[in-house]
Amino acid sequence: MFDINREHPEYKAWKAIWPKYRDLYCGGEQFQANAGEYLIRRQKEPPDVYGERVGQAFYENYLGSIVDWYAATLFRREPILTYQGADEGARRFFNTFSEDCDLRGSTLSDFFRRQVIEALVMGRSYVVVDFPRSSKALETRAEEELLGVSRGYLCDYPAQSLIHWQRDSRGEFEWAVLRSERLVTAGPEGGEERKERTWVRYDRQRFAVYRQVEQDSKASAPELIDEGLHALAEMGQVPVFEFSLGDGMWLVNKAASLQLEHFNKSNALSWAMTMGLFAMPVIYSGKDFKAMLGESYYLQLNPEDRFGWTEPEGRVFEIAMQNIDRLKDEIYRVCYLMSQAGGSLSKTQAVTGLSKQRDYLITQEVLRGFGDRVKDVLKRLLKVLAAARKDEIQVDVSGLDEFDIGEFGSELDDAQKLLAMGIPSKTLQAQVHKKLATKYLCDASQELKDRIAQEIDAGL
Repeated sequence: MFDINREHPEYKAWKAIWPKYRDLYCGGEQFQANAGEYLIRRQKEPPDVYGERVGQAFYENYLGSIVDWYAATLFRREPILTYQGADEGARRFFNTFSEDCDLRGSTLSDFFRRQVIEALVMGRSYVVVDFPRSSKALETRAEEELLGVSRGYLCDYPAQSLIHWQRDSRGEFEWAVLRSERLVTAGPEGGEERKERTWVRYDRQRFAVYRQVEQDSKASAPELIDEGLHALAEMGQVPVFEFSLGDGMWLVNKAASLQLEHFNKSNALSWAMTMGLFAMPVIYSGKDFKAMLGESYYLQLNPEDRFGWTEPEGRVFEIAMQNIDRLKDEIYRVCYLMSQAGGSLSKTQAVTGLSKQRDYLITQEVLRGFGDRVKDVLKRLLKVLAAARKDEIQVDVSGLDEFDIGEFGSELDDAQKLLAMGIPSKTLQAQVHKKLATKYLCDASQELKDRIAQEIDAGL
């Protein structure tokens, strides 16, 4: 017996922070609903005043835009798959797999775009390699193909799903436990709702699935509902793979404190300016003042009495606005997007074309680093799939290294100059032609790109 719900110490350290990072990324109503957790309450501030400030709080979501920009720009062109080997069945499988890698209609670009967003927001995500299961024993590959059992696919899990694990000396998982939850209703007509928690435990050979049902605040004990050999049992490998861009590229973790400081400063300034619109009367008099003030009333004072209104001078507002603008610039700076800040950093920079190109070079290097990490993980997953299926094929991944639409023209010129040198290598010519063709047809299906690559090889 063991506690399937036991949590790793590292998981415990991060699970209280992940919801905050998710709110900072999503913004909108999700952040508004939890604004009370992030808006700092002033010392001795009355609860009703603080509640009014929370109700009027607003959030300028720079982090969400930055993360989405990186994910969209990185996958502006799809990754390119190239094959080496004469296994036509494997080619057909990987062509189909690239168009639907999770049996939910997600292309490889869509799937890994989600992983990049999850890694930028939560620090990491997890991918599980799985195959459909069959209730009967299959003896031939033809039977597997007929029943679809050989149709491998990927499952993605967010960072908070992996609750416990053990790694070996090389950093590979020895075993891992994934937990997920879902809300289940009796049917479309309504009925009682219940929460189902599911744990899947993988080791190098086997898997085990546990389920717990919670209804009316009463939870049953976790129950073993399924177990057996998993898809990578013959390889002796846990089918859980971690996708991470590294702590240095965990952008939300780097900029979260700046975004929260910007949120509090901008809301404090907004509140102060709003209160400044409702000027408070001041009476300079030594006697009791009981008169009613208003637009349709008048006030009669003694000759020695004075009357006035309080109004802020505005100096602190100017300082606050400068500080808020600097915080926005700093958010973009730590995310390597200084040229897109639109504030003091971008205003003071030189406006020459060469200067702008140099500024964007930093962002391009970061994007290429993201692309290299995606390609490394994707190559590893495709290699595992090919080995599990026993395919006689090698799959390579390229692309994810160009982020400007004008770059293809310059690359075409470079390719023409290279071919004009007359280097006596048919392999070089084939590779150059295939690279240009697949990049130009980046939005075409993988089957079409593979056919073009085969025709190029056959023609040369």
